Amino acid sequence: MSRKKANITITVNHNVDKALRQLKKKIEREGIVRDMKRTVYFEPPAQKKRKRLIRAKKQDLIKKAANGLLGS
Repeated sequence: MSRKKANITITVNHNVDKALRQLKKKIEREGIVRDMKRTVYFEPPAQKKRKRLIRAKKQDLIKKAANGLLGS
């Protein structure tokens, strides 16, 4: 599971709160927190596969909804 390490840079001018929000958003988008939580707890391979399938189904459903393919 070799992933490219995230190189996140934020420039802070005057507003530290705004820079902190940007940093949190970038970290969330990169999935760094999720990966850290995943490495803290042991997860059996079958459970990893199940979670991956559930995530894929959810993302597929979101894509279909965005494209208007889901019937109302």
